[in-house]
Amino acid sequence: MEQIYLDHAATTPIHSEVLDAMYTVEKDVFGNPSSVHSFGRKARRLLDEARLTLARSIHASEKEIVFTSGGTEADNLAIIGTALANRQKGNHIITTAQEHHAVLHTMERLEQEGFEVTYLPVNQDGRINVEDVNQALTDATILVSIMYVNNETGVIQPIEKVGELLQKHQAYFHTDAVQAFGLIDLDVTKMGIDMLTVSAHKINGPKGIGFLYVNEKVKLNSLQFGGEQERKRRAGTENLAGIVGFQKAVELAMENKSIRKERYLSYKQAFLNILKKNGIDFEVNGAIEASIASTVNISFPGTKVEALLTNFDLEGIAASSGSACTAGSVEPSHVLTAMFGKAHECTTNSIRFSFGQANTPENIKEAAERVAKIVKRLVK
Repeated sequence: MEQIYLDHAATTPIHSEVLDAMYTVEKDVFGNPSSVHSFGRKARRLLDEARLTLARSIHASEKEIVFTSGGTEADNLAIIGTALANRQKGNHIITTAQEHHAVLHTMERLEQEGFEVTYLPVNQDGRINVEDVNQALTDATILVSIMYVNNETGVIQPIEKVGELLQKHQAYFHTDAVQAFGLIDLDVTKMGIDMLTVSAHKINGPKGIGFLYVNEKVKLNSLQFGGEQERKRRAGTENLAGIVGFQKAVELAMENKSIRKERYLSYKQAFLNILKKNGIDFEVNGAIEASIASTVNISFPGTKVEALLTNFDLEGIAASSGSACTAGSVEPSHVLTAMFGKAHECTTNSIRFSFGQANTPENIKEAAERVAKIVKRLVK
């Protein structure tokens, strides 16, 4: 039985060209980028080239790219770093109730440190109201952090409108763009974004590497202490092989963006059509017309998420109940709870299917047929 991977929002298979690029670095370029001799200069050149590639992918300056160990560290650095550096201006932060736990748990920590955090509500379509941001702003607001694309529903937030709103306010604007990068065109200048988070393993790159875009005007405290790497914003010898792999993954993602979007959207539509043809009772959670091509979150009335995931796995289907960080948890999805309320059935019967490089039209059809068969059996 073919194992079919439908959990690309959690992580993606690494591209063969990425592996080749990383192997070459590990084999031939072992110098420390901070060293002044020829070995170090060779490593520094690769580091600088990668930084420039990543900066161009979001229309930023290479001086504004800070390499991190991934999305979680980048979110922590953006939120805690700016909160501590700007506390004299105020202690109020705005975010949403449906953020990734890398943001929510960071906010909870800041609340323990005396910061006031406003958690904006989410509509049933999975989007926030920009007017809610406006109403929440005060003279003490120093940071607004709103994810670009929700990791469970795939719903796109009105980031550009929020950026416009904040143009005349002191608050910095951070967005976790981990799920958006590679599928949505990002221009940090046009969108009024001050900080932006990206992770390589979501775009067929290696795990353990990401970056934080930090506009040069942002006052940011470092959270690590050591050397002067990353313009003193993130100490520690850079993960050069991971960074070069990240660069290659970004190059591939940018080259094939429109093709991949069309392909993934066709997978999503085919998957849903087969469920319909099989007479499956289901609802798509969130505004499907305002979601990225690769992700769909589906509620199956009369089922429970634990039974669904167990049976899917037994039938060779890899899917998720939401964030990879909470996979296996019996707790209701905090994202769907924010959208529909605590008592709503969909918070405990919904599955996220996310499509990508590991899929073909054939295995999407096969996966949908298996899912339909399982749901029919469980609903009886």
